[in-house]
Amino acid sequence: MGKFVITKRVDGDFQFSLKAGNGETILYSEGYSSRSTCQNGIDSVKTNASDDNKYDLRVASNGKLFFILEAANGQTIGISELYESETSRHNGILSVKKNAPDAIIQDATI
Repeated sequence: MGKFVITKRVDGDFQFSLKAGNGETILYSEGYSSRSTCQNGIDSVKTNASDDNKYDLRVASNGKLFFILEAANGQTIGISELYESETSRHNGILSVKKNAPDAIIQDATI
């Protein structure tokens, strides 16, 4: 089973990462100014993870592949790791779809 882990950045912002059952990070968020807005981001990932239209497939400046998960309003709610192949990126999306909806939340800031 996957889990969301909430951490605090050096600048004081909150951030979450979605980890697969094996502990590998498959998605991470941008910074949030409060724990409650970070929680809202997690809720948005859970809501939008199953919708294929919410995944924006991209290529990084170094040529590696990644994806962005977007909310209904088009705002970025999660960014993937970098992948070497389209198959790996596709598997990353499948992992988000599988793990996000029922993932538990672990708050490492407490």
